[in-house]
Amino acid sequence: MPKADPQLAGPEEAPKPTVLFETAIVISLAVAVLALFLFAWIGSEVLAGDTQHFDQAIRGWVHQYASANMTRAMTGISLLGYNILILEMLMAFGIFAWLRWKRATAWLAVAMAGSLALDTALKYAYHRVRPVAFFGVAPHSYSFPSGHALCSFCFYGVLAGLLSARTKALSWQIVIWVVAAVLVVAIGLSRIYLGVHYPSDVIAGYLAGCLGGNGDRAGSRAESAQEFKATSCLTAHWHERCFVDSCLAH
Repeated sequence: MPKADPQLAGPEEAPKPTVLFETAIVISLAVAVLALFLFAWIGSEVLAGDTQHFDQAIRGWVHQYASANMTRAMTGISLLGYNILILEMLMAFGIFAWLRWKRATAWLAVAMAGSLALDTALKYAYHRVRPVAFFGVAPHSYSFPSGHALCSFCFYGVLAGLLSARTKALSWQIVIWVVAAVLVVAIGLSRIYLGVHYPSDVIAGYLAGCLGGNGDRAGSRAESAQEFKATSCLTAHWHERCFVDSCLAH
């Protein structure tokens, strides 16, 4: 039997339904709905070409701080949003299996599979051509939304939620969330700095990740009561289905 970290809550225990518990589910789903509408609005602005002034202004402002050292740092940070993220995900699955966190493994797998599917569907729905890269060579895939922003938001956000829910000390919970937030913001900024994405791509990636991540968290919080589990999961998937369908309509 593996020895658990003293800061961790030990074997997984299904959360007990409380007023705060049910409120958290509602808030998560509400945030997901808000993200859906904000993404749809930005998407329509992108299709109309109304984000060009904003995108170019931010790209120019960020590029003025370019240097050799900064470029090396941003290139490394960018890897945390895909290449290194894949290794981290495999490590997380291995550690979760060792700790026998079956529900955590399942929810992380669902979140990442959903984020990849969502990213692919949205890129082909909007087929936005990438900007000219400042450094390196831009990927051959479409630009909107940023896959690095979307996947890093889902991975680090869901991972932080899973770890903090299983950590006893409040101080460690705060550290977990702060580290996750810094990583997600830094990865998005690195994509803008390198010039491989427009700023609106990154913002849209965060919103798409917020949609999927909050839907998954709402479902994971509702594991203890079957009616909450069924309702939250179906609602989350319905929001994601509507999300993709509304984008494909463009």
